[in-house]
Amino acid sequence: MQRAYLKFALILLIPVIIGVWIGFSLGSGDSPQALDESFQKSFPSVQQTSLQDQITSSRRNAITQAVASVSPAILGINVTEVREFRDPFSRFFGDDPFFRQFFGDRTYRQEVKGLGSGFFISPDGYIVTNDHVAGNATEITITLTGGKRMSAQLIGTDPATDVTLLKVDGKDLPYVKLGNSDDIVVGEWAIALGNPFGLFEINDKPTVTVGVISSTGMNLGRIGEHFYKDMIETDAAINGGNSGGPLVNSLGEVIGVNTLIYTAGQSSTFVGYGFAIPINKVKKIVTELKNKGKIVRDVWVGFEAQQVDNRIARYFGLSKVEGIILSEIQLKSPAEKAGLKVGDIIVEINGDRINATEDLSSILVDANAGDVLNIKFYRERKTLTAQLKLERQPS
Repeated sequence: MQRAYLKFALILLIPVIIGVWIGFSLGSGDSPQALDESFQKSFPSVQQTSLQDQITSSRRNAITQAVASVSPAILGINVTEVREFRDPFSRFFGDDPFFRQFFGDRTYRQEVKGLGSGFFISPDGYIVTNDHVAGNATEITITLTGGKRMSAQLIGTDPATDVTLLKVDGKDLPYVKLGNSDDIVVGEWAIALGNPFGLFEINDKPTVTVGVISSTGMNLGRIGEHFYKDMIETDAAINGGNSGGPLVNSLGEVIGVNTLIYTAGQSSTFVGYGFAIPINKVKKIVTELKNKGKIVRDVWVGFEAQQVDNRIARYFGLSKVEGIILSEIQLKSPAEKAGLKVGDIIVEINGDRINATEDLSSILVDANAGDVLNIKFYRERKTLTAQLKLERQPS
C-alpha cells in the first residue's frame, strides 16, 4: 500500500519538476528556440541519426566507388589526320601522265580534326582506344583527368577489330583494371566513361553514364573496314566522342571498349543501344600490337566462295536464300582435307549463321592457325557437317 502511494506521489511531482526547470531556464533568459535546441542536445533522435546514416551509406554505393576508382585513368583524345580526296573528274583521266601534264594532280589533301576517348592500361603510359578514333592520326593529344595535356605516339592499330594502341612518356600513371568479358552477366550494371561531344575539354574529367548489359555476342557484321563480332550491347548512353572509352562493371573492371551506337536514320546521337568490343578480344590485339606493331592474319581455309542468291537457291532446292556456295577448292588445302567439295553450300560455322562472304571474314578475323571450324553445309539436298582445321597461308 505504501509503495502504491509512493508511485502516485512521484507521478504528481514530475510535472512540478519540469515546470520548475522550465521556469528556471526562462528566468535565466533562454528563449523557447534555445530551449528546444537544449532538448535536442539532451535527447538526440536516434531514429533521425540512423536515417541520415542510411542515406549517406546508400549514396556511396558500388557504382560511385567504381567511377571513383576508374576516372583518373580516363582520357580525352584529340587527333589531327590528313585525308586524301580525289577530284571526281579524275576518273576520266586516271593516272595517265599525258593528261596529268595538262590538268595536274587531281588529288588534294586536307587536315581533319577529330576527338574520342581512351584509357591507360599500364602505369608506363600505354593507352587503348579505337582505330576509327586515332588509327590514321598524324598528331595525337591526350587530356588527363585534371586537365594535363600530353602528346601520344601511335604504337599500332588494327582496322579489322577497330583497336588502336597509343603511348605517352610517363611513369606511375593511373591505370584501369582489365576484367573478364567472358564472365559478363546480362542485366548487370554497366558504366560508360568518356569524352562525349568533347565535354572533357570543358570539365577536365570524364562524363559518366550508367545502364545495364543488354546483350552479349552481338554480330553486327562489317561496317567500313571494321568487323564487329561478339559485341557487348548496353543501354548506358554512348554518344559521339565516347568511342574508345571503357565500359566498366560495378567492380570497377573494364569489360569492353565503347565503339559504336545504334542510330535511327541519319541521327548520330544515342537512341537506346550502344556496343562495346569485349575486353578479352582487346587484350589479345593489344599484346600483339605491343610486340609487333601490327596484326598478322595469315590463316588459310583453301576455298573460294560466293553468296547464295535466289537463282542458286532455286537450282539447289533450298527452302530459303542462305549461305555461301564453294566455287573452288585448292589442292592439299584445309578445305580439301575436311572433305568439302565445289558446290557445297556452307550455312553455319561454329554456330554462327553464314549468309555472306563477309560473315566468313568476320570469323577469320579472330582465328589463328590450328583453330578448328565446325561447318554445317548442304550437299545434294542433305545437311552435313565437317571440321576444317585452319593452316597458315602457304608462301
